[in-house]
Amino acid sequence: MPLNFRTLDLNLLRVFDRLMAEGSLTRAAASLAMTQPAASHALKRLHEAVGEALFVRSAFGMKPTPRAEALWPQVRAALGALQQALAPAAFDPRHDPANFRVAMADATAALLAPPLVAAIEAQQALVNLRVMPLATRDPRRLLEQGQADLAIGHFPEALPAIIAEGEHAALRHARVYDMHYVCVMRRGHPLARKALTLDAYCNAHHLLVSFSGRPHGLVDQALAALGRQRRIVLTVNQFFTAGLVVTQSNLLTVLPSTFVAATGYDSALVTRELPFDLAHAPVEMLWHVRDDAAPAHAWLRARVQQAAAPQARRAA
Repeated sequence: MPLNFRTLDLNLLRVFDRLMAEGSLTRAAASLAMTQPAASHALKRLHEAVGEALFVRSAFGMKPTPRAEALWPQVRAALGALQQALAPAAFDPRHDPANFRVAMADATAALLAPPLVAAIEAQQALVNLRVMPLATRDPRRLLEQGQADLAIGHFPEALPAIIAEGEHAALRHARVYDMHYVCVMRRGHPLARKALTLDAYCNAHHLLVSFSGRPHGLVDQALAALGRQRRIVLTVNQFFTAGLVVTQSNLLTVLPSTFVAATGYDSALVTRELPFDLAHAPVEMLWHVRDDAAPAHAWLRARVQQAAAPQARRAA
């Protein structure tokens, strides 16, 4: 039987949206200030309305069906537009609760999370942040499907496409700061005793930080332009892991200079300038156009810029 939209309770779509975002009926109910039985009843009514189940129970929570995955981007965009149309003109962080999911790598979170928390506490803001691991250099799908509200990082694949689309792009972006990369090794490493040459660098063994698991990165592209290459012994997807491994081995790695202290191992590490040119990597924040005019989201973006200001000044 076809869905009768005129009799559809739009609150069911809110439950659907939160369940897609949370992956748990308990967490979805809590975020909507509902009891779990009420949320479960709403989900049952939604399944009856669309004529099929949109979720199945799994060992890891409520798993969406392919139909649910296909519906979510449209439902989320429609709810976002409705919220913006009805939302107050201003956001008062002391009185207006807000929940945000921010996707960023551990190095970025180590720099930005402390000042973001300080800003929330200083303003007594009713704002909750959930930092999500960033496992890609292209977070467009995360943002378009509403799995994250903001993504912060270096996005060499996504950003050119967004810029090329201009005002028609589904995502917006803003520069946060620039990263300067350095070579990092353990204190006492044989190469720490003298200036690092290109030959010494290429002859050493290396650790690569790759969010996607690819066997090459920006450094390898720069070396290839010089007709050189390096031997990568280990690839990991976290900067913290890289710092720990380097302290206990003769591997070299490349980290953002501002992050070395945040590893907690800086007393056991030595940094050297790279013996080749590697352009500063811009750190951008990306968000969906549906959130562009939302006062609460604008407040969050302003706090991110404020938190990143010391890094931006260092790079200037």
